[in-house]
Amino acid sequence: MSTIVRIAARGEGVTADGRHAAFAAPGDMLTEAGGIVHGPHHADPPCRHFPECGGCQLQHLDDHAYAGFVVDRIAGALAGQGLAAPIRPAILSPQNTRRRASLHAEARGGRVLLGFAAEKSHAVVDLRECHILAPELFALVAPLRVLLQRLSLRGRGDVHLTTADQGADILLTGVRPDGLAGADAITAFCERHDIARLSVDDGFGPETRWEPEPVTVTLGGIPIPFPPHGFLQATREGEAALVLAVGDAIGPARTVADLFAGLGTFALGLPGRVYAAEGARDAAAALKAAADGRRRPVFVEHRDLFRRPLTTAELDRFDAVVIDPPRAGAREQAAALAACKAQVIAYVSCNPSSFARDAKALCEGGWRIDWVQPVGQFRWSTHVELAARLVR
Repeated sequence: MSTIVRIAARGEGVTADGRHAAFAAPGDMLTEAGGIVHGPHHADPPCRHFPECGGCQLQHLDDHAYAGFVVDRIAGALAGQGLAAPIRPAILSPQNTRRRASLHAEARGGRVLLGFAAEKSHAVVDLRECHILAPELFALVAPLRVLLQRLSLRGRGDVHLTTADQGADILLTGVRPDGLAGADAITAFCERHDIARLSVDDGFGPETRWEPEPVTVTLGGIPIPFPPHGFLQATREGEAALVLAVGDAIGPARTVADLFAGLGTFALGLPGRVYAAEGARDAAAALKAAADGRRRPVFVEHRDLFRRPLTTAELDRFDAVVIDPPRAGAREQAAALAACKAQVIAYVSCNPSSFARDAKALCEGGWRIDWVQPVGQFRWSTHVELAARLVR
């Protein structure tokens, strides 16, 4: 028998001699026939939908093994670029704390299926329980099935759920609730379930159908106008961990550039004067309105940093730079960052591979990685996030 020593990037257990086994945990034993003898870090998956549901791939790991996987994903990505760095213990979000999720809906056989996609498939797993969604969001799954049926969902659609300050914010795609009957169904659903906002996107952008009062999310202690299907960190605990890590990274910097600033997750809590660049027009406008309303020293620019990254000369004006790009990373911006005179970079990433690629470019420009803080917001998934401090 061979011992499972680690978990691969896609979730399979791997032995020291390179054999792979699905649903194996570190410490499990892999027999010659391919069977698995469970070890001390193998957990009983709590959800009836595991492993069919693609929302979780790693429910068979205990917290120790899952935290190890999160750290290993980052270490492996760095090693792939010839880099190494001190990696802190992973911070994991608890069960049932996801405040943002996208579910798939499908009309089939006279009923509506609603849930996550099946693992490695487009089939919809009809959720009857969920151990990652916040309870207030999961409580809406069954009523949403009824609503979608009343709205005559045809084929497939999506339901985007977010917990805002006022309650659940819902965006439906793939439905066209025309006529009085559709309007009445939406109104009745929203009133009964205290929905903060419900919007519909039939291909021409979100159209709000219900919003009794303006929807906000609070970041840095400030309520921010929240665009339909706006971006938030997946859990409050994950957001807090990343904000704390960024603050630890930049310290008492007097001037800070926040790149890919979004709604202001970091900008509104940063010290000193802040320049915030964001490519999404709605998010930039919301951040500007919130900062101006509270007289915060935050200058917001609507700027596409992929097409027009800050130049080295522009970056030289700042003591510190915070950067939080999407999964593709920030190859173009990293090139200018590598040559700038800032004292510290706080790099937040939702993709260890693109982070490692950009970090290599920075290190080749004279920077070094001081530390990396892993964050497991998407519990039991292979999706890993991090914050890193880079100095010269």
